[in-house]
Amino acid sequence: MSNELKNGHTPAPSTNFLRGIIEADLVSGTYAERSDKQGHALPQVVTRFPPEPNGYLHIGHAKSICLNFGLARDYNGRCHLRFDDTNPEKEDQEYVDTIIDSVKWLGFDWDHDGQPHLYYASNYFDVMYAGAQALIRKGLAYVDEQNAEQMRETRGTLTEPGTDSPWRNRPADESLRLFEEMRDGKHADGTLILRAKIDMASPNMNLRDPAIYRIRHATHHNTGDKWCVYPMYSYAHPIEDALESITHSICTLEFEDQRPFYDWVLERLAEEGFFKKPLPHQYEFARLNLTYIITSKRKLKQLVDEHIVSGWDDPRMPTIVGLRRRGYTPEAIRLMCDRTGASKNNSWIDYSILEGALRDDLDPKAPRAVAVLRPLKLIIDNFPEGQSVECSAPVYPPAHPLHDSEHRLFPITRNLWIEKEDFMEVPTKGYFRLFPGNKVRLRYGYVVECTGCDKDADGNVIAVHCNYFEDSKSGTPGSANYKVKGNLHWVSADHALEAEVRLYDRLFTDAHPDAGGKDFKLALNPSSKEVITAYLEPTLKTAAAGAIYQFERHGYFVADRVDSVAGKPVFNRAVTLKDSWVAK
Repeated sequence: MSNELKNGHTPAPSTNFLRGIIEADLVSGTYAERSDKQGHALPQVVTRFPPEPNGYLHIGHAKSICLNFGLARDYNGRCHLRFDDTNPEKEDQEYVDTIIDSVKWLGFDWDHDGQPHLYYASNYFDVMYAGAQALIRKGLAYVDEQNAEQMRETRGTLTEPGTDSPWRNRPADESLRLFEEMRDGKHADGTLILRAKIDMASPNMNLRDPAIYRIRHATHHNTGDKWCVYPMYSYAHPIEDALESITHSICTLEFEDQRPFYDWVLERLAEEGFFKKPLPHQYEFARLNLTYIITSKRKLKQLVDEHIVSGWDDPRMPTIVGLRRRGYTPEAIRLMCDRTGASKNNSWIDYSILEGALRDDLDPKAPRAVAVLRPLKLIIDNFPEGQSVECSAPVYPPAHPLHDSEHRLFPITRNLWIEKEDFMEVPTKGYFRLFPGNKVRLRYGYVVECTGCDKDADGNVIAVHCNYFEDSKSGTPGSANYKVKGNLHWVSADHALEAEVRLYDRLFTDAHPDAGGKDFKLALNPSSKEVITAYLEPTLKTAAAGAIYQFERHGYFVADRVDSVAGKPVFNRAVTLKDSWVAK
């Protein structure tokens, strides 16, 4: 293959089969001679992301978004955002709004050469209706009076051909009249249906006279009550692609068997003068199958409706809004999509790949902070009562360009909070943290030696005592004289920010919670959310909603974008520092 494509296009690395297809089309100039109605040249690569506005987008949609918008970007093309709104009973403006917001948040837009390319299938209903009339006149479609059950019974099986409908040879004029009556609301839902006339003996079940229009007396979010008939997705989609001059119509593998009907619709309507060649072509890739989640819109809605989760944006949900609230970044999601690539073979991707992408994105850039999640009081007995000493720590990690220039300041005082697990009265082998007689360094502060502990009436440790060495403060010349193995995180009990912290984990304990018809609710993880009161370094009081930090030692946390208020942030754990998942 030539390194230089037609019209000066330089190919991007061929990392998947779709890039190979696009580059071959650019070399051959398959779509090089096209122009729009104004005579302007069209891009040789025009893709689309066509969600149905009947729910919130999830991580699987993110894969399609990244693929379609990314390919268009890499090959100097454009990608359309199109709402496939052909089913008024399930669609809503709420879903339209959240889809637009999610695509933008992921870092993509649909503008090209100063023009927006946001479309609605419902804006093409007139053309779709005219196309159906043309098919009827050509003897390629007919109005059927069978009900849904009768159509199923006569469709045949994978090994047996279907049976012709009694109305298959209905005269075109009669079908046209009935189709107009359907449009005008003269027939009830389910009484009549328009079917393509193809081949009831075809080995492809999708070509056995598929339905292309059904009656629905329902108000549409975009067209109101103008229509009483609505096109089926399989009929509408190729028409939408052709009207928008799509070149590469990329969808998931479950639509592979639909491709012959996609081509049939376009070829027949092109013969009737509706479209010019070259026509769009459909290509299929394997959908993103991620373990420990479900992506069925129906089941996700069930989680919301039954209040198993707090809403579509619950941080445990695999929705884009849920992942965003959890603390996932657009960069991390795009990185995960790039790493999983595009394939023709279905496979499962472990959830840890998504978590790893977030860690890799945040590690070099997330500001650091100290948090004590399971607090235990530490008292420095020889530290002057009522006094404090200022400690300093970098805001950013070593890889960050501001690592050496920006520091955060916080006080060390007589009374501190440490993690409960950082003290053992009788230490186990290899334990280097606090126990009577042992020395440790309080990170960014002093070296201390444990002298004992206080217990309640039940024998539970409620406070630990220690003494500090005044010449051991981090960053001072004397600190180098102290060699200790333990290094503990802490916050001043007098100055710490008390905050609600939500420890989120995977929503399901089963890697495939709804596989094989299983009841996915039986696999719900009882430990998927734990709400605790934690003590944070005082600098976090000003954390803005949506701000992400690495809580040193614990993981990455985000100030909840819904519940945080000025001066009182609420933090969600996005991901732990290491993959330590164990099903509970």
